Amino acid sequence: MWAVIGGSGFEKFGEFEAIADLDRKTPFGLCSEGLKRGKIAGVEVIFLPRHGYHHNLLPSEINYAANIFALKKHGAKQVVAFSAVGSLQEELKPGDMVVPSQYIDRSKGLRRSTFSGFGMVAHVSLAEPVSKPLVAALKSVVHDLPMHSHFYKVALVVEGPYFSSKAESHSYRTLGADIIGMTAFPEYALAREAGMAFLPCSFVTDYDCWKEDIPHVTVNEVMETMKRNNAKAFEVAKRVVHFPTNVVAGANAIELGLKNALMTPIEQMNPEMQEWLAVLTRP
Repeated sequence: MWAVIGGSGFEKFGEFEAIADLDRKTPFGLCSEGLKRGKIAGVEVIFLPRHGYHHNLLPSEINYAANIFALKKHGAKQVVAFSAVGSLQEELKPGDMVVPSQYIDRSKGLRRSTFSGFGMVAHVSLAEPVSKPLVAALKSVVHDLPMHSHFYKVALVVEGPYFSSKAESHSYRTLGADIIGMTAFPEYALAREAGMAFLPCSFVTDYDCWKEDIPHVTVNEVMETMKRNNAKAFEVAKRVVHFPTNVVAGANAIELGLKNALMTPIEQMNPEMQEWLAVLTRP
């Protein structure tokens, strides 16, 4: 089953058919408000608005561990994650979709970024944080949509909630980053730990503030662009949930997660930890 995470501007989709509210409780606290089972284009999915149904959580306040655990607990095996981002490159224009394949984390360590710790040690590789088979499948089905799509880009993650200073924005460009956002980390890392294939779909709202020939970004401008991006994102979601079974099966990431990354013997963990670890490591 697909999990669909909706970011800023994607907390609600007009054509999403809600079926039932789901239990938000996890061993890591409550996941974001708005967790639902529903249907997109006739396909059953689990939907979670990252910032809460009413967008009431700052990027640093999101309980990413609870979000990913809740999705896995309720049966999701792969994630398509929608988000709003700023552009750090001229060719990535507001309204475009950007699918990153690599990340640079510049958050400040305020967020729980791993399921391990507190009596469990694990080291999971993030060399390829995004599912290549899912990216290839997405690229093959969006070429006829009325928007420009860009693939295999680099996303940089900052803490927020502030937008960048000009000096920061220029420095991120020198790092080779193409887009900038506030929520991808640790979401993609936790999804990897949980053995869930991860497909990010980022929609550009602005040029951050590096571009000197346009005014710096404002919330009003971002919100207007987000409204236009919402319909595009839902069209993408409708195609993603209809990926062929063999493509989704080939994207399975369970062997790359905690299942094969543990250094602490399971029998040395407390019973509660063993119980939730069994959820995260199941196929």
